Amino acid sequence: MGEVRLARISAEPIGLADHAAAVDDPRMGAETSFVGRVRDHDPDAAGAVAALEYTAHPDAERILGELARRAAEETGSLVAVSHRIGRLAVGDAAVVIAVASAHRAEAFDACRRIIEDIKRELPVWKRQIEADGQTAWKGLGG
Repeated sequence: MGEVRLARISAEPIGLADHAAAVDDPRMGAETSFVGRVRDHDPDAAGAVAALEYTAHPDAERILGELARRAAEETGSLVAVSHRIGRLAVGDAAVVIAVASAHRAEAFDACRRIIEDIKRELPVWKRQIEADGQTAWKGLGG
């Protein structure tokens, strides 16, 4: 029953409302979501974080779809997920996930699986830009 309704890499702003609408289904009794935003600090940064610049491998959208499909099939969930690329300011959404399932346990499980798999497996890299101009690259798993 699992289905991916949206799996996208986008240079445009992403939001929760589109993703929640994509998984809206009267057969589902539980919806969960995750929004990963750019924060103004990082444990590895010497100072304040001003922005992040995300870059994706050309296969990233296909791989994102595979990660979403795996979670959807294993949990019987409906999934909508996007990862943003380009320069993002503090507060901008970098990742948005919405999941609908018949029951809450499966919805939470699918949402967690997707974000953890994104961090481990999605070929997206980020360059962290600090307020003083220093930069640092972070890759898969970071």
